[in-house]
Amino acid sequence: MNKQKRRILVTSALPYANGAIHLGHMLEYIQTDIWARFQRAQGHECYFAWADDAHGTPIMLRAQSENISPDELIDRMNAEHQQDFSDFGLSFDNYATTHGEANRQCVETIYQRLKAGGHIERRTISQFYDEQKGMFLPDRFIKGICPKCKTEDQYGDSCESCGSTYSPTDLIEPRSAVSGTAPVMRDSEHYFVRLSEFENRLQDWMTSGALQPEVVNKMQEWFEDGLRDWDISRDEPYFGFKIPGTDDKYFYVWVDAPIGYMASFKELSERIGLDFDDWWKADTETELYNFVGKDIIYFHTLFWPAMLMGSGFRTPTAVFAHGFLTVDGAKMSKTRGTFIQARTYLDHLNPDYLRYYFCARLGAGLGDIDLNLDDFVSRVNSDMVGKVVNIASRCAGFIQRGSDGQLASELPEPLLYQQFIDQREHIADDFEKRNYQSAIRRIMALADTGNRYIDEHKPWQLNKQEGQQANVQAICTQGVNLFRVLMTYLAPVVPFTAGTAAEFLGLSLDRWSDLDQPMLDVSINKFQPLMTRVDPLKIETMIEDSKEHLQSTETPCKPALELAAEITIEDFLKLDLRVATIINAEAVAEADKLLQLTLDIGGETRNVFAGIKSAYEPADLIGRHTIMVANLKPRKMRFGVSEGMVLAAGPGGSDLFILSPDDGAKAGMRVT
Repeated sequence: MNKQKRRILVTSALPYANGAIHLGHMLEYIQTDIWARFQRAQGHECYFAWADDAHGTPIMLRAQSENISPDELIDRMNAEHQQDFSDFGLSFDNYATTHGEANRQCVETIYQRLKAGGHIERRTISQFYDEQKGMFLPDRFIKGICPKCKTEDQYGDSCESCGSTYSPTDLIEPRSAVSGTAPVMRDSEHYFVRLSEFENRLQDWMTSGALQPEVVNKMQEWFEDGLRDWDISRDEPYFGFKIPGTDDKYFYVWVDAPIGYMASFKELSERIGLDFDDWWKADTETELYNFVGKDIIYFHTLFWPAMLMGSGFRTPTAVFAHGFLTVDGAKMSKTRGTFIQARTYLDHLNPDYLRYYFCARLGAGLGDIDLNLDDFVSRVNSDMVGKVVNIASRCAGFIQRGSDGQLASELPEPLLYQQFIDQREHIADDFEKRNYQSAIRRIMALADTGNRYIDEHKPWQLNKQEGQQANVQAICTQGVNLFRVLMTYLAPVVPFTAGTAAEFLGLSLDRWSDLDQPMLDVSINKFQPLMTRVDPLKIETMIEDSKEHLQSTETPCKPALELAAEITIEDFLKLDLRVATIINAEAVAEADKLLQLTLDIGGETRNVFAGIKSAYEPADLIGRHTIMVANLKPRKMRFGVSEGMVLAAGPGGSDLFILSPDDGAKAGMRVT
C-alpha cells in the first residue's frame, strides 16, 4: 500500500448554536468522521475542522428570552455540542464558533477582496419591515405562500416543498414570523455580490467531479433560471459581524457560516504550526471536502465557491451531500419518541452501535436513511457481536489457557490470511467513495469466512484430545489474525470497540498498512468483552425518554370521556379570555413537555408555560394567535413564573390546534 501521502481537510455542516444535537445531525457527523478516520488509517495527513453556526436573529431572540447575552448562549451551546460529539467518538481536530475572532478576520478578508475586485455593489432596495417589532425581517422570519408551487407556510428565501429559491417579496400573502402581522415595505441600502459574474467558473467547477450527479442536475436548473445577485447584508438589529465602514449593516449569517470552515482551520493552524496559506491558496495541492445535507447545497455549491473564487482562495475539491434521517420509516417525531437527541441516545446505548448501523446503511448518494429500530437491534447483534467479536471470543480463551497467551510462530493457512488482505483495496475504494454499505458487506462476508474456518476446525474438540495443543494454538492464532484484519477495517467505524480490541491484541489498529505482517509469536492480553448485544429494553426506554406528552407532570390529563365537575355560569364569567399573539416561543430545557411563550395581549406581554411541545416546533408558533386565560393567578414553577394559561383544541399528542395568524383576531380582543 505505497501511496502518495495526501493532505486533506474535512468539514461538516455547522450545527446551529440554538439547540441540542439530535440523531439527524449525527448521521452527517458520523459519516464525516468515518471518512476522516479512514483517510488517516491510509497514512494521509487529514484534519477535521468545523464550528458552531452562532449568528443570526434566532440567536439574538433566544438570548433575549433567557435574559442572557448572545455570547453566553453560544458559549453554553458550544460546550454542550462538543461533549456530545466527543462522546460519539468524533475525531475532530478543532471545533470553533463562527463568532470567534479568527472568523471575523477571514470574513473581512474575503469581503475586502470581493469589494476590491468589483464584485460587490451597493443599492437601495425595498424590503419587509415589521412595524410592531420595529425591525427589518430576515428571510427566515417571513412566511407566506410559495410563488412557484403555491405551498403555504414557506420561508422567505426558499420553499421546502419544491426547492425553489426566491426573494421574500415574491411570497404570496407574506407575514412576519415574529409578530404575525402583515409587514410593510421600506427602503434600505444593501450590499450585493454579483453572482452572475462567476457563472462560467461555477459551471466549470461543477462539472469537474466536485459534485454528485444529482447535485449537478439541480444546479443546472438554477443556472437556467439565471443567477441572481446575492444580498450579503442585514439591517440592525442583527447578531453577527458588522460590515466594515458601516454603522448599522451586518453580514448575513450565510456569509460567515461556511467561512467558519476556514476560520476553524486557521485556529488549528496557529495551534499546531500548519501553514494556513499553503492549504487555502488557489493553486494548492491540498484537498478540501465539505460534507453537507441536501437541504443546504444551494449555499455550498453557489455562494460558498463564488466567495472563494472572488477572493483568490481555493474552492472545495468536492462537496458531498447526503439525505435526511427517518426513524422507522417516518419523519422524526417527538410524540412517538423518535426525535432522539444525541444525549438521550448516549444515556442508554453504546455510540458504536449507531456508528455501525449508519455506516451499514450509507451510500454515496442523496437518498434518505432510515433508522429502523428493529433492524438496528438485529443488525448490530448479528454482525458486530455474532460475527466479528465472536471470532475473537472463540479463540482467545484457548490461547490464554493452553498457550499462556502466546500466538503460534506461523499461520496454518497463510492463503486465507492473504484472502482477507486482498480485499483491502476494494474496501478502501468503497470507503473513499463513501459507499460505506458496500464496504460493510465486504467486511461481513470476510467475517462469515472467518467463522466458517473456526467451525470447520473445531478447536474446542481438538482441545480435549491429547497432543493437539499445537494445532489448537495454530487454529486460534489464525482466528485472532483474521479478527485483527476485520477490526482494522472497522476501526474508523467503531472506534471505541477498536480501542478495546487493540488493548486485547496489544497493538495499534490505526494503520491498514500494518496488516502486511501477521501477528506471530507474540503474546496477547486477556480478552475483555468488546461489545455486548443491544438490549431491546434499552431501546424502549430511550424512546420513552424521548417522548413529549401534552400532560403537565404536575396536573395529569383526565381520561377523554371523564367530565370535570360542573360549574355555574357565574363561575365561567369570572374567566377573562383574551386573544394573544405569540411573539416568541422557546423550548424549556429542563422540561420534556413545556414551551415558554411570550404573549402579546394588546399593549401588555405575558410569560406563559404551556404543555404543547409535542404538537409544535417553537419557531412555527411565532406569529400565531391563541386564546389565553388572562386573569389566572400567576403560578411559580421551577422554570419561572407562568402568568396565565393558553387554550388549544384537539385529542392531544401532536394533534393540537391553536388559531392561525390570519383569522381576523387581534391581540387583546376579549372572547365572549
